[in-house]
Amino acid sequence: MSGADAGAVKGGPGGGRPPAGAHGRVAVAGMERDCRFAGDAVELLDRPAWEPGAVVIGEAALEGCRLLAPVIPGKIVAVGLNYRAHADELAMRVQAEPILFMKPSTAVIGPGETIVRPARSVQVDYEAELALVVGRRCKDVSPAEAAAFVAGYTCGNDVTARDLQKLDGQWTRAKSFDTFCPLGPWIVAEAPSPEARVSARLDGAEVQHGRVGDMIVTPLELLAFVSGIMTLEPGDVILTGTPPGVGPVAAGQTVNVVVEGVGALSNPVA
Repeated sequence: MSGADAGAVKGGPGGGRPPAGAHGRVAVAGMERDCRFAGDAVELLDRPAWEPGAVVIGEAALEGCRLLAPVIPGKIVAVGLNYRAHADELAMRVQAEPILFMKPSTAVIGPGETIVRPARSVQVDYEAELALVVGRRCKDVSPAEAAAFVAGYTCGNDVTARDLQKLDGQWTRAKSFDTFCPLGPWIVAEAPSPEARVSARLDGAEVQHGRVGDMIVTPLELLAFVSGIMTLEPGDVILTGTPPGVGPVAAGQTVNVVVEGVGALSNPVA
């Protein structure tokens, strides 16, 4: 897929149109812009939609825009083993508290961009996830307060060099390669229901699925937990964990992450 076509809305990754009120980032007329989606139009903004005082500075046709990663986070906090069945398939023990690790912002790519398998790894796995985007600076918030600090939700793929993860005994290298954090296609304000499916498809065939309600720790509980450790800034992303069914991707395949009520994120593999 060429750079001009990657993430194009028309016939693009995941198909369909952004739901009403969704926001994100697009490339249009050679420029990258924060935006809000409005039917067949895109309202171009002077800053991310969740920031106070965001102003519309222009408009473009949806068909003429290319979707970008909807946020470039300052940090990405990911949660391991938040689905019991996933811990079982890896023969790993669920801990009393969430296991956290970090991914760098340089791992982020958007819809239609290519996941690149590093030469030093022989097994690169997909991991479909619901991603929470922080909308307000927060520290030591409670689960009851957490919703007020959320900008919205998007789809994420916690791409992992599984062989290196096992070799290292910790997860930083395995999770941090460039292109190892696809995000998109947009951000929706409303949290998906507990019954919403989180799934991955390889070349159109479903290979992984779970439900939001299967998480051991809910997204808002995770935000509260993480905020008790580190200050979260607007635009930071929390990856909420992956359901069972993870597996390898090969060059030439396409992986789709689908979260019901949020969207569908598609990326080819090279």
